[in-house]
Amino acid sequence: MIMIERARGKDQVTETETREQQRDREEEEEEEDDDEEEEEDEERKEEERGNLSCEDIIAWLADRFQVDTQEARSFASMLVALGYIYPLQDHKRLVIKPDASLYRFQTPYFWPTQQWPVEDTDYAIYLAKRNIRKRGILDLHEQEHYNRLHKWMNHKWDFIVMQAKEQYRAAKERKKPDRVVFECQERAYWVVHRPPPGTVSAMDYGLDRLVDPNAGEVTERKLMKGDECKVMKLNTKTLDFFERIIIFTQQAIMRPRVKSSVSISALVKYCSTYKSHDPFLSSCLPSNPWLTDDSTYWTLNMPNVEIPTKMRVERWTFSFAELLSDPRGRDDFRLFLKKEFSGENLAFWEGCEDLKWGEAASMKEKAEHIYKTFLARGAPRWINIDGKTMEVTVKGLKHTHRYVLDPAQTHIYMLMKKDSYGRYQKSPVFKDTNSKKRRPNLSPIILRQMEQEQRAKMAANVDITQLCRFTTPVPHLAVYSGLSDFPPGNASPSLPFLLHPPACPSPISVALESTPASERRVEAGGGRGEGDAATPEPVGGNASRSRVALSLRRLLRRGCAPASVFASLSPKCHSAAGPSGRIRPISPDRASQAPLRRIGK
Repeated sequence: MIMIERARGKDQVTETETREQQRDREEEEEEEDDDEEEEEDEERKEEERGNLSCEDIIAWLADRFQVDTQEARSFASMLVALGYIYPLQDHKRLVIKPDASLYRFQTPYFWPTQQWPVEDTDYAIYLAKRNIRKRGILDLHEQEHYNRLHKWMNHKWDFIVMQAKEQYRAAKERKKPDRVVFECQERAYWVVHRPPPGTVSAMDYGLDRLVDPNAGEVTERKLMKGDECKVMKLNTKTLDFFERIIIFTQQAIMRPRVKSSVSISALVKYCSTYKSHDPFLSSCLPSNPWLTDDSTYWTLNMPNVEIPTKMRVERWTFSFAELLSDPRGRDDFRLFLKKEFSGENLAFWEGCEDLKWGEAASMKEKAEHIYKTFLARGAPRWINIDGKTMEVTVKGLKHTHRYVLDPAQTHIYMLMKKDSYGRYQKSPVFKDTNSKKRRPNLSPIILRQMEQEQRAKMAANVDITQLCRFTTPVPHLAVYSGLSDFPPGNASPSLPFLLHPPACPSPISVALESTPASERRVEAGGGRGEGDAATPEPVGGNASRSRVALSLRRLLRRGCAPASVFASLSPKCHSAAGPSGRIRPISPDRASQAPLRRIGK
């Protein structure tokens, strides 16, 4: 029971705490409502105080600058579009209206000349702060921007909300008139840099203008039905809408347009010019290093090689941009300019390129160095540019950025292209380099491959005749090297020894068959007479050996035979006897051979 009573007491305490918190919240909401009503009253009062009408601004400008009313009106429209003057009633339309509309001068902190970087993080903080102050009721385009930034910057949205709350608390500590004025100024700043859809932004230049002339002016009307608030979009075409169409059409007319036939012919000409220099369309010499693993191509085309190749020098004549893009060509052009006493032009161009593509930390130092070296009065390497370009460049150096020297760089580039580049191609410097240009030969790897392919073709065209049984392979079939009972140890693997080859006539048997029987007996008798004294008669199983030795000795001694005997060995081989019908002696020493003898029948 005691535990139950304690629990009931705790519940009663929590209920009283929640009731007190609800009362505090209701009181805070009531205070905020009162503050909003007071702020709206203050805004109305501020609009009535210290404001200017359209006629007041035009009269002040006409009196200050001594111009007529029309020029003063145009100048006032420009000041409103750029945010130096902002409207109080219709803050979305930055134009001068010829009615009783009220305007106010912007504080110098929000002037465009301050060149504050307009970042999405700052805009997200502004929208979050406005969302807190308006309790989630934002304009339609602001709500779309808020949702998009919330999705995009989700990783740091807590930081953005915290910053918005801190700025909202700091603004509450100010006086109400100051707070209201600052809110109007901040809203005007973001209307200039983040314009609503369907309006023209003066911060966009050239083709970057986000203008759609087909979209009408979007206006919003709030309809209250009971406790619900509905927003209706109405498209109305006003005078400003038609003025924007005229501006957009004039910009479209100024855009350069070329016929498709001219564009295609220029593209074809470019492809035909660079065809031989494209390794995808034509093979490169000595070889493609990505295919053959031979780095000779890279060695010959190093950035600062001493002797450039023929193709590389040929590219220098295509255009001036090709010459400057090649480090070796730029060195050659620098040598020519030094002889012409105008090397400071190329040095200035290279300095501008370094400023444009270099590190951001050293950008200001590089710009000052370029100014002191090339542009200042009495500079050591002063360049010759016109006064208007010099004035624009010097003014831009007060606010340094990467492209501050673009006008002067373009002037020097066109000067070198039109004057120095033509004389360089006719100069002895270019002719000397062109005479020493290197034409690389084919890579040794490719030569080896071509040689192997040629050998394979020759081997495929050779007619290999059938080898005789028990004969060793010989390079020429018309020369007989004897019999072999067993395969030799150094036999060629391409001609293996045949154990059971097909039967074919032996050249010795052909020679024996073509010899008369009387000659065979005389040769056999002479052979025995010569061999009896030194060697005994061979045993009966060697009859075939004696025939082979007899026939071979007869061929060697006579040194000649009918051409038909040897022609029968290879039908496609030319006769070794030549036109005389006799075969030349095998021994190179003809004098040491035995004299020929004829044997009668």
